[in-house]
This record gives sequence, structure tokens and C-alpha cells, in this order.
Amino acid sequence: MICNEYTPFAAKILAVEKHTDMEYTFRLSYVGEVRPGQFFEVSIPKYGEAPISVSGIGPDYVELTIRRVGRVTNEVFEHYAGATLFMRGPYGNGFEVEEYHGKELVIVAGGTGVSPVRGVIDYFSAHPEEAKGVTLIAGFKDPDQILFRNDFKRWEKNLNLILTVDGAKEGYEGKEGLVTQYIPKLKMADVTKAVTIVVGPPVMMCFSVAGLIKAGFREENIWISHERKMCCGIGKCGHCKISDTYVCLDGPVFNYAKGRELID
Repeated sequence: MICNEYTPFAAKILAVEKHTDMEYTFRLSYVGEVRPGQFFEVSIPKYGEAPISVSGIGPDYVELTIRRVGRVTNEVFEHYAGATLFMRGPYGNGFEVEEYHGKELVIVAGGTGVSPVRGVIDYFSAHPEEAKGVTLIAGFKDPDQILFRNDFKRWEKNLNLILTVDGAKEGYEGKEGLVTQYIPKLKMADVTKAVTIVVGPPVMMCFSVAGLIKAGFREENIWISHERKMCCGIGKCGHCKISDTYVCLDGPVFNYAKGRELID
């Protein structure tokens, strides 16, 4: 029997959480191995499909945080708990939590970039003893754009949390400023052995990595997620190919020593 790699499977929507008018998290039924940083192709017949990063992992479900930005995602937002979406995957390589065991870990995430690394944060929040220290620097455009508010309240109990916004509004009492402003203020026991993950908009990632290297972090100890241009998920369409690298197959998670060469 020949298996069609493009054939999706049905996944029931178990719950939907609204973060903003543009971002919802969908909890979908799924049983199988999956890692933070991997992605699924989510589809709706007649509308198409879109690659969506895994933002949460449970024993019988995955969570996908979706931003409403196009034809497919607009239609996804019309589906709620009890309805069915179609998925295929998971695809790509994700974050290997074991890479960060016993080390100082810094995670720098911007906007929806918190989604693909949320599973790593969850893990070390639940197992703080497995790292020498974890710092999360998370940035959003303004207070109304903050995602995962309940998670941040939980994470700050076990992690060093720096939650900041680019521009504050009246009544906001938290930190203000770009995530890059907080990198030089990091206090590490040994910055040359510390590891870091950077996920977010390309410009934010570029300046964050530059700031980390300037602060003494080694390039080989930095991981990034390079998600733009992914399409089919299985390396057939060539849409995400950069030189001889297929982002959907070889990534989207890359060690920076490799990821810095992905220029298109």
C-alpha cells in the first residue's frame, strides 16, 4: 500500500484559549511523539493549509498558537471546541531539552516567538533542578499583545523572568524596553558555558544574537528557530530551501553556528 505523505488526519479541538483578537491557542487531540519547536501542517478543505509551531504538549493533545494572518488561519478561527481540524506532522527537528541539562540557560523570545519555545520553558519551570539557572527574557509590542499571561505567572515562581513591552500604556506597571536592553544586564556564573535560545521576528533575533555574542556567549551555544518560508513541510516544494538546506527538514531549529549561514 502506498502512503500519501500529504494526507492529513482529523484532530478534534478540545479547547480554545483567546489571548488577543489576533492570537488564539487551540488544544487538539493527538497521541504521539512531538518536541517543542516542531510544527504541524494545519488544513481545512477548500481553504488550504499552514505550518503552525507546537506551543504545548500533553499526554493526549498538542497545542498550537495561531495568529490570524491569512485565508487558512482566518477560517481556523471559525472553529471552536468540539469541531475538527485536519493536521499532518509533526515535522522538522525541535529543541532537544537534553542539550540544556545542567547548564545556565537563557531564553530570549519576542511576540509569537514564545510559542515554539513554550514547551522548553514549561519543562524547566516544572524541573528547575535540572538546570543551573534559567532566565527568560520575553518581549511584546505593548501590554495588550502579551500572550500566555497565566503561564508567565506560573513561570516566574521558578525562573528568572524578565517580561517587557516595547511601549507601555497608561496603567501598565511592568518593564518597558526592547529585549536587547536586558541582555547586557545578565549575570552568569560562566557565560562561556551558558546556553541560549533565541526565537522571534528576524530583526529581533539578529540584534539579540549580536548582543549575546557581545556579552560573551559562544556562537555554538546559541540555538535559533528559522521558520520563515516553510510551506509543504516535507522538502518537496522547495519553498524554504536556502542553498542546500531545507528549513522544514533540517530545521526549523538550528544551532546558530549553522543558522547564521542561512541567508536568502
